[in-house]
Amino acid sequence: MATTTRAARTKTTTGTRKTDTNGHSPNPQYATLGQEVQAFDAMRSLPIGLKKKVRQESSALLNEILADSTILYALYKKHHWNVAGPTFYQLHLLFDKHAEEQLELIDLLAERVQALGGISVGDPRHAAELTTIERPPDGAEDVPAQITRLLNAHETIINKVRAGIETTETSKDWGSNDLLMGDVLRRHELQVWFIAEHLVDAPLVED
Repeated sequence: MATTTRAARTKTTTGTRKTDTNGHSPNPQYATLGQEVQAFDAMRSLPIGLKKKVRQESSALLNEILADSTILYALYKKHHWNVAGPTFYQLHLLFDKHAEEQLELIDLLAERVQALGGISVGDPRHAAELTTIERPPDGAEDVPAQITRLLNAHETIINKVRAGIETTETSKDWGSNDLLMGDVLRRHELQVWFIAEHLVDAPLVED
């Protein structure tokens, strides 16, 4: 004779729901929102040979660069969609290429913050609160204004990167130092070169 297990059927306020023999339900179990397991400015303890103060300092400066990089990525996409004129095709592709390269840097920066035991800026709305890059108009600008705005944003980030390189060298946070110098700085300098050349006043053909 078959016996009925205690988890065969469970009463709920909305009726009955089937459960398996272990008491589990196939229904989604929603969590309570807003309960942080780690505050944004708190640090986890990770055995990477750096003191908490050093890891905290590096995380803070990397997050500033991360926030600005998130905004620069969005700025490149905005110009990618709105660029117009004789150089549309070239700049449309170039802006998108640079956006993808910034996205790679964003991931590297965020993962380094996490590796230090911090919390990386992951919400674009949070990045917008932290960035020091000037907000563009909601509408479209002409090409020279778009490029000038990008160059200004690059310089803002480059200045922070250079300061971060000095800070992480002093604190001997070589992982962050290598990331800033070997990946972030060089990528920004290369992108500046590529887009700055489009502002040169040169004829398309010789007279």
